[in-house]
Amino acid sequence: MSASPDMIHPLQPFAPANRGPVRALTASAASGGEAGLRFRYVLEADLSVLRIPARRPPRQAAELWQHTCFEAFIAGAANGGGYLELNFSPSTEWAAYSFASYRTGMTAVALPDPPRIEVTRSQAELAVIAHVGGRAVLPEAWRAQGTKLRIALSAVIEDAGGGISYWALRHAPEKPDFHHPSGFVIEIGSP
Repeated sequence: MSASPDMIHPLQPFAPANRGPVRALTASAASGGEAGLRFRYVLEADLSVLRIPARRPPRQAAELWQHTCFEAFIAGAANGGGYLELNFSPSTEWAAYSFASYRTGMTAVALPDPPRIEVTRSQAELAVIAHVGGRAVLPEAWRAQGTKLRIALSAVIEDAGGGISYWALRHAPEKPDFHHPSGFVIEIGSP
């Protein structure tokens, strides 16, 4: 599905009966031209019964997906198998990884310009917007004018008891797997 700027997509839980306190979770991906890529996630829920990481100084961190975290996966339009994974925590910590193919060749990516993560929170809504410089994260071949990127958006939501629910645009058939090729359903122009 092609995405117009700020087209909002609902994320679905892997186990629909396990919605827990989440009323809705939406996400969008947009190309901001020279400004890079922008990912926006809005979680509507009783936040008092969720574990939301506290704000920390922005930095690259590992294993953010073990707690409430929002994720974007990016692949070039040509199905060469390589892709990127970006993790954005409400703490403003982030992670970036490249993969040579499906779940293989994982390499941490050090970004010269770290993502700028904006977090707003009320009693019933958490919004996370991540701005990522396209030149900093995308391989050169993916930045050519007219190139399309395939995007998968997902989230891990942790409840107060430590239970995890997995949310995505489209899930793999047998288990939660954000890396699965079936999840790359949004198409946007490269910045």
